[in-house]
Amino acid sequence: MAAKDPKRSARVSRTRIETAIDEERGVFMISVAAELADMHPQTLRMYEARGLITPKRSPKNTRLYSQRDVERLRRIQQMTSEEGLNLAGVETVLEMEKRVEKMRAELARMRKRTEELQREMAEEVERVRRSLKAEIVPYGAYDVIPADGEEPVKIPVERPRRPGAPPADRA
Repeated sequence: MAAKDPKRSARVSRTRIETAIDEERGVFMISVAAELADMHPQTLRMYEARGLITPKRSPKNTRLYSQRDVERLRRIQQMTSEEGLNLAGVETVLEMEKRVEKMRAELARMRKRTEELQREMAEEVERVRRSLKAEIVPYGAYDVIPADGEEPVKIPVERPRRPGAPPADRA
């Protein structure tokens, strides 16, 4: 047996290869996923039967769990053991979380569309103002009549000052 060369050992550098695993890609077999989630493999099969988890399948029909699946299993474990929910409660919570996510996405789309419409409206108002070469004041922007019959309240309309223009009078 040949002796190891200490100089050669010192020159060999260890490189750490970091790989990014797609959270959706099924990479764990049922035994590994069960161990990662601290559950019995039969529990995973039961959760799959109830529709709580849907693992991917290999070409040979082996269950393959993704990182996201394992996180979901841990979440289910937390709800059942720490929060005392039964599986029907877990199903309800997961469905509600899914609906909330959809609503958040819809709200984000609506906010984006609102910003686009506001920008378009401001551009159109500016285009009309330039074409009329006059100030545009929205109808009814000065007085608001409260429902209880009190005196109308004056609401000032803020206008951008033009360079060199005198300060606006506030009544």
